[in-house]
Amino acid sequence: MEDADLLIIGAGWHGLVMAKTYLEVNPSVKLVILESAESIGGVWSKRRLYPGLKSNNLLGTYEYSDFPMDQETFGLKPGEPIPGHVLHHYLRQVESVERKDGKGWVVNSSEVGDATAGKMRTILAKKLVISTGLTSEPFVPAFLGSDSFDAFIFHAKYLLDNVEATSNNSSNIVILGGSKSAFDAAYAYASTGTTVDWITRETGHGPVWIAPPYVTPLKKRLEKLVGVRFLTWFSPCIWGDSDGFGGARKFLHNTSIGRWIVDTFWYILGNDVMTVNGYDKHPETVKLKPWTPAFWIASSLSILNYPIDFFQFVRDGTIRVRVADITHLSPKTVHLSNGESIHGDALVCSTGWKHRPCIKFYPEDVLVGKADNEILRRFPRLSAQPVINEKYKPLKGDDSAKALNRPFRLYRFIVPPAYSNDRSIGFSGMMMTIHTSSCAQAQALWLTAYLSGCLLHDRKPSKEGQSTHAEDFADQEVQWETILQSQFGKWRYPAGYGKRFPDFVFDAILYIDMLLKDLGLKWLRKKSRWSEWFDPYGPDDYRGLVDEWRIENVRSFAT
Repeated sequence: MEDADLLIIGAGWHGLVMAKTYLEVNPSVKLVILESAESIGGVWSKRRLYPGLKSNNLLGTYEYSDFPMDQETFGLKPGEPIPGHVLHHYLRQVESVERKDGKGWVVNSSEVGDATAGKMRTILAKKLVISTGLTSEPFVPAFLGSDSFDAFIFHAKYLLDNVEATSNNSSNIVILGGSKSAFDAAYAYASTGTTVDWITRETGHGPVWIAPPYVTPLKKRLEKLVGVRFLTWFSPCIWGDSDGFGGARKFLHNTSIGRWIVDTFWYILGNDVMTVNGYDKHPETVKLKPWTPAFWIASSLSILNYPIDFFQFVRDGTIRVRVADITHLSPKTVHLSNGESIHGDALVCSTGWKHRPCIKFYPEDVLVGKADNEILRRFPRLSAQPVINEKYKPLKGDDSAKALNRPFRLYRFIVPPAYSNDRSIGFSGMMMTIHTSSCAQAQALWLTAYLSGCLLHDRKPSKEGQSTHAEDFADQEVQWETILQSQFGKWRYPAGYGKRFPDFVFDAILYIDMLLKDLGLKWLRKKSRWSEWFDPYGPDDYRGLVDEWRIENVRSFAT
C-alpha cells in the first residue's frame, strides 16, 4: 500500500490548482493526483476535444490569476472564445474510498493505459481532496429497441471519438437534448454538410439559453457582465451580504419598487437575447426559444461561440428541430411521440451527467423547512416559482432520479458537515459556474487553510495565551449554514441545477467574497468605490492570493 500526505482525485481545473496551491504552502509534502482520463484537463482533456469545441469565455476571463493566457504563446486574439485545444495545452479510475480511523483515507483505484490497464492501486492518504467535478460520468437514457438500432448511440462526451467516422459515413445524424453540448454537436455535423435532426424533448426542460458574446443594449461581454458587483445586487443570493452591501440588496428584494427594478433588469437582459437571436423570425428557430425566463436559470446560460451564424443552419434546413419524445428505436430509425419516424446513422445523446452525492449527510428534515422560510422571508420574489414544464418526465433509465435530485450538502460547498472537525477531507469543483478559474483558486486556498487548521476561524489563542490551535467548528452552526446555502439553489435556480448542487452566475463573486473573509483576506479588491461597483471582476483581481494569505497567516499567528 502506498502512502501520501495529500491525495487529490481529478486533474481538471480544480484538481490542478489545488495541487499547486497546497504545494506552494507545504512544499515538502508527498502529494499524489489520480486522474481517470488519459490526459489532464478534466472537461478539456484531450479525448473530449471534439472539432470546433470552444469555451464560453473570451481571452482574459478563463485562466489562473498568476498564469495569464498571453496572446503570443497561445495564439489568441482579444474578443474571441478560447478553443478547446488551447485550454488543454494551457492546463496540460477511482473505484472506492474508505475512511480508516485515525490514519486517513484508503483509496482503491484502477490504472488506465495500455500497459497497466485494470491494475489495482491502493493509497493510504492522510488528507483527501475530491476534484472530480460534475461532468465526469455521462448519463445515457435507456431506449426501447436500442439493441436493434444498428448504429452508434453515444453521449456527447465521446463526440471526438465518433464525429469523424459518423460524419464520413452518414447521411443524417439524430441528436437528443437541449443543452449547449447539443448545440455543439449539431454545429459539428452541420458544418461538415451532414444533415441533423435535433430532438428537444416535449417532456423535458427545453432548449438552453444561449446568447451572443456581447449582450444588453450596451453590448457588454456576458462573462464580464456577471462579474460586476453592482449587477450582483439584482440577483437574490442568500450569502450575498458577505460583500458588505446588504442595504442595497434589502431595498431591491424587500420593497415593491425594488422588486420592480429587479424584474425590469431581468426582462431587459432576457429580451435582448431573444431579439438578437431572432427566434421569432423563422418557424424553425422559434423551436429553440427557451421555455423559462432568464431570471430562473444559472450556469446553463451559454454563449454562441461559433465562427458563423449557427441559426442559418436551422433556417436552411441543414438542422431540423423537432419537439417530441423518443418512443422507441428500430434499425437506423428513431420513432417519435408525434408519429414521425426519422432515419439516423447515429444517435448523439446530450442528456447530461450523473450527479450522485457520495456523502452521507446529517438528518435535515427540520432544518430544511426552517431554511425555506428564511429564504422566502429575505427574498419574497422567489415564492412565485415558474412552471418549468407541466409535462415533464425524467428520461427512462434514470432509475436513480430521487438520488440524483438529492442536493449536495457541503459546508461552504466544500466540506461534508459530518467531517467538518476532522480536517482530512474536502471537495472542490462540485459546482457549475461561469467563473470556474477564480472559484477554483479560492476553493483551493480555502481548502489548504482548512486542512492545515489555518482559517480565520482558527486564529484564536489557546487558554494559556501562548499558542494557537485549530478551533473546532460548532456542529449546529455548520449544519444550519450548509442547509440554508444548499437549499437556496432549489428556490433561486429551479430551471438550472440549483436543487442538486451550487449553480452560480451572479453569485460566484459573492461566493469568493465569503471564502476570502473566511481566510481573513481582503474581499473588496478594487482600487476605488467606483471600480468596486462597476468594473467587472476577473482572474487578475485575485493575483497573488496565496502570498497574501501566507503573509497574513504568519502575522496573525505571530501576534
